Parts: sequence; structure tokens; C-alpha cells
Amino acid sequence: MIRKIPKPIIEIIKKIEAAGFEAFIVGGCVRDLLMENPPAGGPKDWDVTTNAKPEEISNIFPDSFYENAFGTVGIKSEIGVVEATTYRIESKYSDKRRPDRVKFAKSLEEDISRRDFTINALALKIKKTDFEIVDLFGGQGDLKNKLIRAVGDANERFDEDALRMMRAVRFAVTLDGEINIKRTKGPRKLSEKTPFQIEEKTKKAIARSAKNLKFIALERIQDELNKILISDFAAEGIELLRELKLLPHIIPELEKGYGVGQNRHHIYTIYEHSILSLKNCPSEKLEVRLATLFHDIAKPETKRGEGAYSTFYNHDHVGARVVEKILRRLKYSSEIIWKVKLLVDNHMFYYNVDEVGASSVRRLVRKVGLENIDDLIDLRVGDRLGSGVPKAVPYKLRHFKYMVDKVSNDPLSVKMLKLNGNDLMRKLRLQPGPIVGAILDVLLSEVIEDPKKNIKESLLARAKELHKENLKSLREMAKEKIEEKKEEEDKEIKKKYWVK
Repeated sequence: MIRKIPKPIIEIIKKIEAAGFEAFIVGGCVRDLLMENPPAGGPKDWDVTTNAKPEEISNIFPDSFYENAFGTVGIKSEIGVVEATTYRIESKYSDKRRPDRVKFAKSLEEDISRRDFTINALALKIKKTDFEIVDLFGGQGDLKNKLIRAVGDANERFDEDALRMMRAVRFAVTLDGEINIKRTKGPRKLSEKTPFQIEEKTKKAIARSAKNLKFIALERIQDELNKILISDFAAEGIELLRELKLLPHIIPELEKGYGVGQNRHHIYTIYEHSILSLKNCPSEKLEVRLATLFHDIAKPETKRGEGAYSTFYNHDHVGARVVEKILRRLKYSSEIIWKVKLLVDNHMFYYNVDEVGASSVRRLVRKVGLENIDDLIDLRVGDRLGSGVPKAVPYKLRHFKYMVDKVSNDPLSVKMLKLNGNDLMRKLRLQPGPIVGAILDVLLSEVIEDPKKNIKESLLARAKELHKENLKSLREMAKEKIEEKKEEEDKEIKKKYWVK
């Protein structure tokens, strides 16, 4: 354990103690050190608590800075800024986020008692050849049992800082380091345990105080929501938010689908399907996970009829507008809003192997953008598995990927040439007609043989020579070469996607 603590941290602790003060490593970094499966790379942030006053810390570290009212001094080190905070107790939290005033405490126990969860209320004292863990609230046991428990009175902790309620959910779904539950072919049941569970009294206190989330800045809520969404247990996190009555204060539109049935194509309610789609989304991108969670967000308001033959016409297009309102409200960037809207708006794209041709696929690629096609497919995979179907990527979807690959590369078209028909007509003073296409076909066949020839000046010079020849036979030879190459490349692309 001691070797995992960076040398600069040990030196900071020793300097404070040499000046006659107490000093401990405290908080999340201690938690991460004690975990069986710590985050990759170990703790990212290191915090020190001490009975030295801010001015005294500043005297020990002359190049430090103190620019807040919370007793925290920033100490510069080789591993970045280390925050050293004077023991403190806090008064009433009128805004449910920050204390009205901070009062310095005399003991470590007073300081730790104000922290959020037991697993974050651990302190580590460095000795000459060893270390000592100070655990006043059973944090080590909770860490071992994978339990999120509030320090002291849970109601008081959440009344002090309402954001702690979302942090409880975030810790529950993100705190198991590199451990992942492997995905199965079918959707995993939501009843399976997440890496950490929230202790019952803590859960009841969250549900009781959920309404206080309205006091928290939406940017802070968005930050916690994002961390939940990109975790390995994103679906469980969203379900926890609903169970703990937090979801109506974050995304009330999502909860509108709770208990609302669909039609003969779905075995799950709208909400269940949304959660299971998120669970099975193969992408780790925030935008794709948001789009997957929200792809059916407008189904409750577009539903017509009941039972097996109910309809949800235009829920994709209406959903895109609803998504924009949600994401703007939660202060997402314009780039994320645009991307999520795009995916939701196009998630119902139609594709049947024998019905949709290359031109239709080209139109979709132009509309969505080639760079977004894989993300759209990932949404579709999550959508399918979230419906309870046995295969995530059936033949039809594989064939669609093949067609996208084929039309997007467009590798054997005159479009790949460095000059076009307009160039030929202008430079050679040609009239529009078959002669222009014939010359381009011959040039293309020669570039296929030797890509180095694809230089505008060289092509133009060659075109002047070809203009003097009998182009009929040359054009036939060129087309034969082009078709032969197209067939060869098409076989390779088909092989890539296992299609015929």
C-alpha cells in the first residue's frame, strides 16, 4: 500500500508534521487505495487534511495559493496541485449545496463526520515504516461489502448537499474499477446486483429529500448524469434514479413511459425498452448512449390506440424535438445536442435487402453523415436487443453495413479522378456528349492500373491524346477493366460482412 502513494504526497505530509501539525491523506484517494479493484492508474486526486490553519500551511509551502473561503490551500507538486484543507465543521446549508459559513474544527473526527459517505470518510496516517487507517464510521467494512452508506444521519447529509443524492447513484455504478459484468446475447435483468448497493436507510433518505435536487445547478446534475451514463452499469444507474424518485427532477419525460405498453412488436413497456436498449448499446460514447436512452422518448405522446395494434407514428421526428428541449434544459453543448437529435431523428431508417438499393443508402449517408453511420447502427443494435430479439446484428443489418461500406468508398467511379467532365470540356473545347464520358472511362481504367497517374495535369495531357483516337474500342476495354475491378472489390466487402 505505502508504495502506491506518490513520493510528493509523502513529502507534503512530512513537512506539515515537521512543523508541529497533524496531517492525513483523506477521502476518495484513500478509498481507491483500499479497493480490491482500484481504478486504472490508481487515485487521480490526492487530498490532505490537517489541523494547520490556511496561513500556516501557506508558510510551510511558500509557492502555494489560497483563494477560497473553505480552508483549502493548493500546494504545487510534481504530480500537480494537492489540496490541503484545515479540519472544519460547517453550519447550515441554506442553498442545499454549500455551507453558509465554515468554522475550523480541532479534531480529525469532527472533520470526517461532515463527509458524505463512509467509504469517503477514511483517513490515512503515514508512519515511518508503515501506515494507519483511521476509520471512524465503518468505511472499510462498507467498501468490502460494496455498500454506499451516508455518514451519520443520512437525512442531514442530503439536506446539507442535495447533489450527494446523485453522487450516491454514481458511486454505486462506477466504483468497481476494472470489473465488468459480461454482456450476454439477451438483455441482462435489472434485478442483478450492481457492483455497489445503496444502504436502505440511505436510499430512504434520498427518496425523502429528492425534491431538493431543484436547488442544484443543472450543470452539476448533468456532470453526474454523464458519469452514470458512460459507466458499465448505466441502465442500473438510470433505474436507481427512478427508484429513488430523482428521475422526475432530472428527466421527467423519460418516466412518462413507465408502465406504458407498446404493440405486438414489443414485449416491454416504453420505459423498460429504453432502459434495456441503453444496457445493450455497444457504444461507449456519451452522445450515442443519450440517443439510445432517448430514442423512444416521444412514444407516450404519439401513442394512438391500445393493445397489440397501437401506433407511434412520427415518434422519431417528435422525439428529436423533445430531446433538444431536454438537453438544452440540462445545459448540454450545442455539439452534443446536434448529434443526439440527429441519431434520434434517423433511428427508424428503413432497410430491406431486396427493397432498398444503393441510391437510398447514399441518401441516408448524405443525410446522416458517413462519420455518424456507425453510431446510428450502434443505436439500432441497442434498440433491437432492448426489444428482446435474439440477434443484435442480423443479416439485414449486416447487409446494410455492407452497402454503406460499398457506396461510401465509391472506389471505382470517375469521381475518384482528379479532373472532371467540366475540366475536359473547358480545356479541350468539347461539347457535352458521349465523348466526354468515354475519355473519363479510359482515364479511370488507367488510374486503376496505376494510381500514380491520378494527377490533374497528367490526366489532361492523356485526355488530349485520347481525343485523337477511336474511342469506341478503348471505351469497351475500359469498361471491362472497371467492371472486373468492381466485382473483385465487391467480393472483398461482402466477405467482410458475411453477406452474399
